[in-house]
Amino acid sequence: MFPFYHNSSTLCRHYLGEVENFFVRFPYWDTIMHTVNGIVCAALSLSLVVLLNKQDKILFRLSPVFLMVVAVSFSMLIGVLWEFFEFGVDRIMKKDMQKDTWVSEISTVSLDTGSDSRVTTISQIEKVTINDSEVVLDGYLDIGLYDTMEDLFVTFVGAVSFNLFAAIYSKKHSRL
Repeated sequence: MFPFYHNSSTLCRHYLGEVENFFVRFPYWDTIMHTVNGIVCAALSLSLVVLLNKQDKILFRLSPVFLMVVAVSFSMLIGVLWEFFEFGVDRIMKKDMQKDTWVSEISTVSLDTGSDSRVTTISQIEKVTINDSEVVLDGYLDIGLYDTMEDLFVTFVGAVSFNLFAAIYSKKHSRL
């Protein structure tokens, strides 16, 4: 199963996503890929425990809740490592794997001139100045934070969804 997943994941993410431009053509392509990754990583981690449990020399007697926590944690670890990779490629190779997001409101302490770190909120951003020339944009350009957080969130949702499905399935099929 793993070589098939690896090859199909590579096909979907790299070829369809980057070469065929699915990341731009289909707005939710990245979200779907990260959700599926959360599901597959949770399934992989649970499968490893089941395989190890079938060994005569090694016997695990772990609670289902613990297994679910491990499966979600494993999925999140893979998701975080992927986001580190995206960030590294963006910084080193000057790419845009962490897609930008237009936001029309920001809250920041960086604009506070005092020393008490007051939060300043700028609403309805309509114009942005870049290098002393006014550029009319649809708002403030976030450079990857929103994409990263959404990716991690949907990875979490995928992993938790798989675990809930696995729990319901294992209740109905007690031999598991």
